[in-house]
Formats: sequence, C-alpha cells, structure tokens
Amino acid sequence: MTFTPDTRVDVARFWQTLERSAEIGKGRPGGLSRVALTDSDREMRDVFMAWCRELELTTTVDEVGNIFGRREGTDPDAAPVMIGSHLDTQINGGRFDGIGGVLAALEVCRTLNDNGHVTKRPIVIVNWTNEEGARFSPPMVASGCFTGRYRVDWVHGLLADDGARFGDELERIGYFGPQKCDQPEVDAYFELHIEQGPELDAGNLEVGVVNYAFPSHGMLAEFTGETAHTGPWPMEARKNALVAGARWLTAVDDIGWDYAGTAGKATASRLAAWPNKPGILSDTAQAVCDVRHPSPLATKVMVERMRRALYESAARAGCEVKILDEWIWGGDIFDQDLVSSVRNHARRMDFRWKDISSQAGHDAYFMANYCPTAMIFTPCKDGITHNNKESCEAADFEGGMNVLLHSVVERADR
Repeated sequence: MTFTPDTRVDVARFWQTLERSAEIGKGRPGGLSRVALTDSDREMRDVFMAWCRELELTTTVDEVGNIFGRREGTDPDAAPVMIGSHLDTQINGGRFDGIGGVLAALEVCRTLNDNGHVTKRPIVIVNWTNEEGARFSPPMVASGCFTGRYRVDWVHGLLADDGARFGDELERIGYFGPQKCDQPEVDAYFELHIEQGPELDAGNLEVGVVNYAFPSHGMLAEFTGETAHTGPWPMEARKNALVAGARWLTAVDDIGWDYAGTAGKATASRLAAWPNKPGILSDTAQAVCDVRHPSPLATKVMVERMRRALYESAARAGCEVKILDEWIWGGDIFDQDLVSSVRNHARRMDFRWKDISSQAGHDAYFMANYCPTAMIFTPCKDGITHNNKESCEAADFEGGMNVLLHSVVERADR
C-alpha cells in the first residue's frame, strides 16, 4: 500500500482505542475522573506507552511528566512535527476531551505504518501533563513548562488541596522523566479536540477549522483575614476571608452577565477557605476567576473590572489580598499557513466545515507562541464538555481525523 490523497484513517480502530481509555478512571456514569498524577492517570499512561511501543515509536518522558512518542522520518535531523493533547480529565470529566486528540495522533501513525509511508520529518505524539488543572492549578502547566512559560522547579512545587506536591506525585507514579524541559526545536504542532460549544453539532458540520482563540485572563488570589467567634465578635471588627472571596466571585460573575450579549464570559470557578467551619470566621481564602471575550479590547476592560473588584471585595471584608498567579492566553495566535492547509484538506475531502473560534484553554495556546500551530475541532453532542454527559460517536471524529492526517503529512513531508 502507498499513501495517497485518498488514504483514510481507520475510525473503528480509533474507537476501540478510545473505548479502552474509557475503562480507566471511571467517574460518574458514562464519564471519567482521571485526574492528573493519580493512580488512574498512571494506568492510562502505562497503556499509552504500550501503544506507542507497539507502533515502534521511541518513547521518552520529560521532567514534568510529558510523554513523547517519536516516529522517525527520512531526515532524522529535521525538526519534528508534533501532534498532541492530554489524557487527564476533570473530576467530573467526559471520555473525549483531550483524549480524542492523543488517540487521533496514534491513529495517524498507525495509518502511516499501514501504508508504509515514512515522512521526511519525524512525527512526535505528545501527552501533556495536567492540562486540566483539576488537581494542580493552573491548567496547562506542563506544556507551559515545555515552551518556557513556567520554570520546572515552580511546576514541581505546585500543591494539591490534599497537600500532595506535583514533583512528588510524578515520582510516586513513576513518571518523573529524565528528559529535560529544554525547549527543543519543533517545526509545527497540531491538536485535534472536540468542540467545547454547540456550533458544529448544531450546524450538522464535520470539521471546525480553528482560526482564532478568545483572549482570556485568569487570576488566583489569596485573601487574608482573622479567625474569630461567629457569635460575640462585632461585625465592624470582622475580617472574614471567606466573605471577601465570595464577594469577588459574585462581582466577577456580574461582569460576565454585563458582556453576555457580545459573547463575553466571566467565570467564578473556585473558592477554598480555612478553617471553613461553623462557629469560626475563616482567616484565609483562595479564589480563582477568569474573563474572556472575542474582542481583545473588551477583554482588557473586563480584566480591569475584575482586578478592581478584587481589591474592593477585600476592603469591604476588612481583609488583605494578593494575586498569587495570573495567566493570559488566546488571540490571533494560530499559523495562517497551517490553518489554510487544514481548511484546504477539509474542502478537498468534501467534509462539511467552518472556521471557528476556540473559547477554552488548550495546550495549543502555549505551543502557538512557540512554533506554527493549528487546531482542528470535531463535533460534540450539544457542545457539552467537562461533564460525564459529554457524548460523541465514532463518525464525529472521521472528518477531523482525516483532515489531521493529511495536514500533518503535508507539513512533515516539506
């Protein structure tokens, strides 16, 4: 067999691989709770490594747990084309978010093996660690480390709610790799992902050509107050960090409603306080919020409102506050040559497609600032994700996977 413009992936084989993944780290009915660096994450990693070895890929693991499977090209010195996503999930996650992208990358290599085609450039599959940020905040820390956004020691020092340390958990599950996060040369990066909104499903479309990412800005803030008895302690003397955090979260939610008519969103996603018990005021609280909007200018205004609300909320509750971390991503970040390639292959193979914006964070965002990057979206029923009701059928991946295959080969054969 030879690789031709008519070559197609084996969707049934891909689906069997995905079904095997769905057995590992089961959560609520139909969903997964395969949180980063847990025992179920280790089990999935072990299976993924075995699949890579079956394809005779050279597997390596770096010092933040990213897994790479390398398929050599005819020019081994050429910078590789990377394809990837993540295998970890939210606590109440689905079976497809991120996972579909990693397993689609495996299917690309299987199809090339089936057809005896060796690309000029190496192809590297990657599983990024902790994309979701469900256990260790912020999200996408390992791809951020790979691209130089975060320091390795900072990533290793991240703490989970139960006190577990990122670096220690890597050691515990056996995925503290020897390979350095030293920003190697990458020719291009592709990521396939289910859509996280209902556009493709509602329009009966098969492929989303991602050409833009909503500018997004998130903050992790810590409020500091003072414990006191909830009964006798006067209102005017109280320094309740829980209240300060709650005020900020509701203020940010209000910002989102102010911009809802123009596709803006503001999210109050987390509040953790201590002691957080009846009978005592909390003296510490941490909260996470973010804002996003298709317009960079509108996003900037939303960010300033979010920041102002932070300090106002602390002052009203008599507390101090400091920003522990901020993250910014999105915008016009995708490589237009790669986007055009994806679009052209979707058109050539007669799939129903549209240009689409990405509204969620992805590892591709960090990669887009590091090397030419493209994303491909596939349909997801009603756009539901980060939920055990996330649902796709094998046919939903057919268009995106075949477009991925031919876009990757075109780039890797340059």
